[in-house]
Amino acid sequence: MDNGEILVSLDIGTSKIKVIIGEIIGDSLNVIGVGTAKSLGMKKGAIVDIDETVHSIRTAVEQAERMVDIHIDQVIVGINGNHVQLQSCHGVVAVSSDDKEISEEDIHRVMDAAQVMSIPPEREIVDVIPKQFIVDGLDEIRDPRGMIGVRLEMEGTIITCSKTMLHNILKCVEKAGLSIMDICLQPLATGEVALSQDEKSLGVALLDIGGGSTTVSVFEDDGLVGTSVVPLGGYNISKDLSIGLRTTSDEAEDIKLDHGHAFYSDANEEETFEVNIIGSNQRQMYTQLDLTEIIEARLEEILVYSAREIQKMGYDEIPGGLVLTGGTMSMPGTADLAQDIYQSNVRIAIPDYIGVREPQFTAGIGILKFAYKNAKIQGKEFSEAVTVQREQAHHTEIEKPKPKRTKKSTNKQNVKEKKEPKLANFFKYFFD
Repeated sequence: MDNGEILVSLDIGTSKIKVIIGEIIGDSLNVIGVGTAKSLGMKKGAIVDIDETVHSIRTAVEQAERMVDIHIDQVIVGINGNHVQLQSCHGVVAVSSDDKEISEEDIHRVMDAAQVMSIPPEREIVDVIPKQFIVDGLDEIRDPRGMIGVRLEMEGTIITCSKTMLHNILKCVEKAGLSIMDICLQPLATGEVALSQDEKSLGVALLDIGGGSTTVSVFEDDGLVGTSVVPLGGYNISKDLSIGLRTTSDEAEDIKLDHGHAFYSDANEEETFEVNIIGSNQRQMYTQLDLTEIIEARLEEILVYSAREIQKMGYDEIPGGLVLTGGTMSMPGTADLAQDIYQSNVRIAIPDYIGVREPQFTAGIGILKFAYKNAKIQGKEFSEAVTVQREQAHHTEIEKPKPKRTKKSTNKQNVKEKKEPKLANFFKYFFD
């Protein structure tokens, strides 16, 4: 394998921590290594135990390293949560060169100018995402480098987050022996893989339903316009199954993965399985219908709360419909249930890369693609700042670049009749 440009994403989730190693050849991405580990120090998308989180990160990194026999020392970290805020920004500078050709330096200056605004002391700027550049009044320019002009403007979005939440994440990563090369907003990264350009332009809602939380994001006019987190996810479904079937949490999780179905009308009554009853040696027989009745109720609640978050953002109409992704979407029947509830066009997004063709890896792949794309737009020297050193036979010590922190230093009658569309009136004007 050639020593090309290699990027590593770190997706710190509530149920799993995922590490993906990607090799950039030209502008195409090849996935060459994947590592996953059970997330032990997270709850509802937040870190509750630093040492446990560090251990989980190390386990996932080591698994990815063994797959391709390389040593990982730098990662791109995805951040998420209700503490993240989006704010529009605008910067203006005069082109500095004598020949008035726009250079990398001008790009950096206009982006710095856009960040000159009042930020509360408890918040920190994570990134600046350009929406368009304007050269002497000509707008909708994606990359102005090489153009001739006198006045350069940039309109974009500043992403800020809570200092304490961010620094806890950075501390976990650094204690795991890794340096942070870049930080990405996870909804933006997920949208890079899950959504088409037409969907983002028309207007679409993206639901990333993970283990401990659900991230709800709305894209419009090619950009992210709102994001929120619902503290419900696949873990809540497993907990409901544990209570309803009177079994252990681990067995409930296994049963959900092996026999779970999200849509009652399509569940198989003939599929049966035995469950160990907690506190005794007894085993009880259940059908998939029994399982689905519990799963559907909780997943319906997650979808309804997600729709309410979209309405809170001020969107009563989503022309592009909804796109679902995340680990919980691996369960059969999830798209049918969402279609039944929302009465709108719904699809599930799965990354199209060998080895990671599962919804749970959408965010991790998105972090790689978004970070590389954003670096090109902003003129960051990724090839120097992001390097994964291969393990040599003699384990040669190589000096690591300084970690980047924030701001870039910063049909059965006896089963059940087909249900009427739930919340049809609630969503009538919402998705008409």
